[in-house]
Amino acid sequence: MVGLGYLVTDVLPSSALGRWDADVPRRLVEYRRHDGISESKFITTLSATPTIVVLTALAAVGFRWAFGRWRESLVVIYAVVGETAIFTATTLFIDRPRPHVPHLDAAPPTSSFPSGHTAAAVCFYGSVAAIVIWHSRHRWVTVVAVLVCAAVPLTIAGSRVYRGMHYPTDVLAGALLGAIWLSIVIFYVLSHDAGGRHDAAVDADRKLVTG
Repeated sequence: MVGLGYLVTDVLPSSALGRWDADVPRRLVEYRRHDGISESKFITTLSATPTIVVLTALAAVGFRWAFGRWRESLVVIYAVVGETAIFTATTLFIDRPRPHVPHLDAAPPTSSFPSGHTAAAVCFYGSVAAIVIWHSRHRWVTVVAVLVCAAVPLTIAGSRVYRGMHYPTDVLAGALLGAIWLSIVIFYVLSHDAGGRHDAAVDADRKLVTG
């Protein structure tokens, strides 16, 4: 992510892609609603730090109670905590200013790159979708979960650019960060239990299913 950040901040600005990246937030200013209670305000709140913290805690407790084990809860916890750590570490090296347009949200002190809202949304809502897919026996439930949990991060990414808080490359990098880290977490938890023993969680699930 740090390497990608240097590419975006030091190489792309002079290119056609860099000019497009800088121009998008300026063009979106023309389409804003300045009432402060717009749909984009609600959407961006879905992955605000307080929201994600509360949702992660509720999901961890709920999954632990529902399944009687920590496997599903750990997916959510690892995904969100790890994403936050990677995002924070990246901003220590990459100091990209926010777009030079009026901001509709309070700008946090962290770098504009990458979008933490987008990365958090991918990790949290994506982990919930993965757990639903693991346990659902109905195709329509799986389809609805995937569509909803994919739509939320996408709309959040759009709202962050729309509200002047990020460039398009910021939210794309946030989505990439979230997707890669979530994939690593899912792979790890599927093949390790909380104590790190390979395939212990999988074996426990098999014993539960076979009685």
